[in-house]
Parts: sequence; structure tokens; C-alpha cells
Amino acid sequence: MGLRARRDGEVETEKMKHTSRAKPESLGETVEARRLVAARVFRRLSRRERAWSRQLFRRAGSLTLALIFATLSSLFPVSLAAQSRDRNRPGRGAQSVARQTYTNPIFDEDFPDPTVMRASDGFYYAYATQATIAGQTINIQVARSRDLTRWERLGDALPVKPIWANQTQKFWAPHVSQHGDTFYLYYSADPNTLTGLCLAVATAKNPQGPFTDTGKPLKCGKSFVNIDPMAYDDPRTGKRLLYWGSGFEPLRVQELAADRVSFKRGSRAREVVFPIKTEDPANYQRLVEGAWVTERDGFYYLFFSGDNCCGDKAHYAVMVARSRSAEGPFETLASATGEPQSVILELNTRFIAPGHNSVVRDAVGDDWIIYHAIDAGKRNTDAAIAGDRDVRRIMLMDRLVYRKGWPRVEWGSPSTLAKPAPVIVPAAAVTGR
Repeated sequence: MGLRARRDGEVETEKMKHTSRAKPESLGETVEARRLVAARVFRRLSRRERAWSRQLFRRAGSLTLALIFATLSSLFPVSLAAQSRDRNRPGRGAQSVARQTYTNPIFDEDFPDPTVMRASDGFYYAYATQATIAGQTINIQVARSRDLTRWERLGDALPVKPIWANQTQKFWAPHVSQHGDTFYLYYSADPNTLTGLCLAVATAKNPQGPFTDTGKPLKCGKSFVNIDPMAYDDPRTGKRLLYWGSGFEPLRVQELAADRVSFKRGSRAREVVFPIKTEDPANYQRLVEGAWVTERDGFYYLFFSGDNCCGDKAHYAVMVARSRSAEGPFETLASATGEPQSVILELNTRFIAPGHNSVVRDAVGDDWIIYHAIDAGKRNTDAAIAGDRDVRRIMLMDRLVYRKGWPRVEWGSPSTLAKPAPVIVPAAAVTGR
């Protein structure tokens, strides 16, 4: 059985273990699906085999016939479906690549709001919100990996606080990108004035840091509106863009200047995704944050999360919108399809409140969503994290699939079984960005 067939077989097994919004198949739907598969299998038989089968079918009673069809469909459907789908998938020429497997979590330590990038040294680097590790406060966490599945903690990427926030302790949701030989760290912090969180930028010559703040905030405002930055270079226009937002306000995007540490003169922020004003506690879009943008097949996909990441009442999920332009307007999945919500990833019995994701594309064209979630078996850290929180959010990963132009997480919730891992090219093959 091919690689895709094995993966889909494992997915089908896991689907039965997950909480799902999909309606179970009816008996009629099941019978019809098996009839179609059996018909395809029958067409694959030789002339002699078909003649023998027809003779057998004429002699068999209805019960025997049903048993034969059920047996055939149980043997062949996964491989046939996988073959059909793989003909339309990017990177299908690499299907002979032997894959390793992994099991969630990929980093079983408190590592909230993970952002992942590949540096020119061939390693993947993940950065995360502040934490307390072995009694020591880490402002910006950083870890690295060769294969996205095994991670090594490196320390504090921002060991020296910026002068304008050196008396506070809220360093949240970093994003790092490399341009030339410089690494740019975008993050949010609580200023000494305590007037509302600010967006900020720091730079370094090495991906693990130490990063040095530019000396002043990029943008400040009320409450926690200016958080969760994500820098993105538009491959079509060449514009350097920065997305951010929370605090029950819209997600925004604005063009950066050539120096990447300030906004372009004359640019303005555009609102691209909006929270939904509702008292419905089941609605995840009451707050929107954690923007991540990636381009695929002519669309810009904007992933975002909401509405409550943490605490005993954590209620968090990943949603998605898309546009033909990196600056919008964006249409949410719910608006485009009529689905009740735009959710593509939400809780199951093992992992709670999944969200705030990155997306990484592997060597065969598969997209992988990397995100945090709360382990239901160990919800909290041993102590409050730098006086900020005590909920323990660990790092997970799952493959994205695209159906009818929209990304989905397979079966809609975090995987809990062993899965084929991303296909990664050797570090020596990676060039500078």
C-alpha cells in the first residue's frame, strides 16, 4: 500500500476516536459508497476474473453477494481514494520518499503562541511567549529542530528587556523572519507606563538571538489591541506587511518600511477580519487574534484564532479566511460556504483550546499547521508564569488538506495517534533567504 494510502488508513482509524462535527454516515450512504468502490474494483479485474465473478454472482444469494462486496470494499477503498487524490496533489513525484512518524505533542513543554521559521542554517526555529523554566523567567522562548518533530530548547531569545518595558513582564506572541543576514523579531510587550500593550521589533544576526530591541515601540494603544504580530512579504507585490490584532477589535495589516522596523511613511492600517458581536458562548469569533498568512494556488489564506485562549473556561479554535490580495478584503470560511463557523481546528477529549498557529510547507508541497493546545491530562504549570498565567500550552502539529479551495485540519481536531511526518530536505540543501 502506498504512502498516501497508509496515511489515509491511519486517518480513518483516528477519525473514529475524535470528536467530530460531521454527521455519521447513514446506512444508505454506506451501502452506496461500498457499491461504487466494488464497481471500480470489478472493472480492474481481468476478463477471466470478471467472467468467473459473474458466474459466482448469479449463483450467490443476496447475503453472499453483500459479503463479497463488503470484503472487496474493505480491501480497496483507501488505496483507490488515495490514488485519485494524489493525482491532484503537489509534490506527488516524491511519494517514494520514506517518511518518519511522529505523535503529538511535538514539544511537551509550555510553549504558547508558537511561530516557526526555517533559517539559512537549515534548522527550523520555533519562538514562543514568555515562560518560567526551572524557576527562571524567559522573555521570549526559542527552540530548534531539524525535522519539525524533535525539538531542542535553546534559551531566551530576548534576554535583555527593552528600555521602555524593563519594569514589566509581559512579552507575548513573537514572530521571526530572516532577510539577508538579519533576523527580525516582532513581539508585543507591556510598557512601563502600563497604558496598553505595544508592538515592538528587535534584531539579531543569529536565529537563536540574542535579539536587541530597536529602542522604542512600533505601535502602542489601549488594552491588548496591539498584540500577535506576523510579518509577511507579499510574493506578488513585494510589499513588506505586518498583521496584528486582538482586544475584541479587528485584525489589521499595514505596510512596513524598507528597514522593516517602522511603518512605511504614508501607509495606514487596514481592517481585514472582524470579530462577531454576539453573546453566544459557543461562537469562537467573538475575539480574533493570532494572524498567520500563507499563499497557495492563487489565494492568500489568513489563519486566526479565538476567542479565549486560557484559564478554566478556555474556548479556543483556529479559523480561516481567504482573499486574492494579501491586504484583503478577506472572506471567512463561514461567509463563503454558509457553514455556521469558520473553524478548521477545535478541541477533542485529549487536547483543549488549540490555536495560535504557524504554517510550514514541506518538501513535497504539504502544508503543516503548528499550534499550541492545553493537555487535558495536565492543564497547568507548576507555578504562575512570570505573574502572567499558569495554564500550560504545549506545541502540536497536523497536516492541512485543501478541499474545494479551503484548508482543513484532517478530521478537525488535534491528532493523537502516530502520523507520517513532514518530508524535509537535508539542511545542506537550504539556501539563505
